[in-house]
Amino acid sequence: MLSLRHGRDAGGTEPVHSCPADYWDILKRPCRLGLLAGAECFHAPVEGLGRNPISWRRGPLMTSNLLLVLGTHNRKKRHELAELFDEVGLELRTLADFPSAIDVVETGKTFAENALLKAIQQARHLRRWVLGEDSGLMVDALGGAPGVLSHRYCGPHATDESNNRLLLEQLGQTPLEKRTARYVCHMAIADPSGTIRAESEGACSGRILFEPQGTHGFGYDPIFEVVEYHRSFGVLDPAVKARLSHRARAARQLIPSLTRLVDSGGWT
Repeated sequence: MLSLRHGRDAGGTEPVHSCPADYWDILKRPCRLGLLAGAECFHAPVEGLGRNPISWRRGPLMTSNLLLVLGTHNRKKRHELAELFDEVGLELRTLADFPSAIDVVETGKTFAENALLKAIQQARHLRRWVLGEDSGLMVDALGGAPGVLSHRYCGPHATDESNNRLLLEQLGQTPLEKRTARYVCHMAIADPSGTIRAESEGACSGRILFEPQGTHGFGYDPIFEVVEYHRSFGVLDPAVKARLSHRARAARQLIPSLTRLVDSGGWT
């Protein structure tokens, strides 16, 4: 049997509540427990598990209701980031979970401008915390293209395959050493009022291959080689990409700000 002891309330009482031992896995993730502010957690011995004390920082409400909406319908992006944000105590969802979500027109000239547009407009509409993210590929030999047009490089009905094909055609036989490129991602967090509370930007450098390799990932991943690994993101295990990608790097930069926002008790 596991026990949760809540911190003293204004009346000085200390109620103790118990829950079945099969909640052990949940206890590893404090965001799932719904503890009151200032809660402390301890457990009695559990058969087969020994006496391994659990600890986490004292802090405000940590529950599965602390939602962060990723401003995209792309569930692959969610899978790439979910573990990082889960460690902060946030449940990450996409616009696919919100039928009333609006389509934000990306009129910005930079990744940062588009990320802000997505975060602010979607947060005001959904009345929720939203992570606006804009990312893309910048190829040096093409003057930074496709840039903010990465997702629709081949036109309004572009697919990953058509975008990759056009990019390879434009590079032609450009030597490998001149096919340098980088993925860039800008992230912005907006609260339910549409106020920006945090921003970050991450990048991952590499080069463009002469033909696609692998089927993992999405976008330009099959033709984007991470030089240090001599593999494209299409070949590398998704777990490796989740650590190296521009999106993961931008997300990690947000963690300290997100932790402060959650700990402040202002995340509603």
